[in-house]
Amino acid sequence: MPWFGLGVYKAENGDEVVQAVQTALRVGYRLIDTASFYGNEEGVGKAIRDSGIPREEVFVTTKVWNDDQGYESTLKAFEESREKLGFDQIDLYLIHWPVRDKYLETWKALEKLYHDGKVRAIGVSNFQIHHLKELMKHSETRPAVNQVEFHPRLTQKELLEFCNEHQIRLQAWSPLMRGEILDHETIQEIAKKHGKSPAQIILRWDLQNGVSTIPKSVREERIKSNADLFDFKLSPDDMKKIDSLNQDRRIGPNPDDF
Repeated sequence: MPWFGLGVYKAENGDEVVQAVQTALRVGYRLIDTASFYGNEEGVGKAIRDSGIPREEVFVTTKVWNDDQGYESTLKAFEESREKLGFDQIDLYLIHWPVRDKYLETWKALEKLYHDGKVRAIGVSNFQIHHLKELMKHSETRPAVNQVEFHPRLTQKELLEFCNEHQIRLQAWSPLMRGEILDHETIQEIAKKHGKSPAQIILRWDLQNGVSTIPKSVREERIKSNADLFDFKLSPDDMKKIDSLNQDRRIGPNPDDF
């Protein structure tokens, strides 16, 4: 799985998501993250097919939504997503949220899809440490990925350490906190020092934390700019300053209350 990709949450199915994905692929992105809940899997599939880039070079993630969780319903939901995307195999399939009393059965369905070769990898999204412990206690396959809200106001250090310890890759959704953190003076100061944008500083901080990141955008200039992360490095002091912004504050739902 690439370290860096494009998220397409709230990108409208049709021209908007097609153009966003094709722009991303044209400037070098090779990871596209969608979900059945986003309602744009058809557009994502079309953009990839029409891009001229071989399918095996693009890593595609989608997710099973809460209403579809459970063993048989997850298998059915997967086939619907696969049909909409238009691919024989999905690279990564995730449980979107840890729905109480359902996610263990949902995981059994994901394990079947994995063993049947319909997905290359399986994982979870929005799982806390206690969810992961419960899942691993009742399963034979460890999640490859845990996609969670992660940004300088929610650094989730314990979760990151737990995932690293168990070879689960943490992946950041909403890494830019919907733009809320970009004007912070600490981020601005570090951005000025490196001659980079505040968004590039935060996304680089993700990568140096060992966290895969999938910022979302439909604007061409932002998609290009977000990817310009590999010609500089944050110092240990930079990293410490950004870490210090943590407030354990979420902008999305708490997985335990959702």
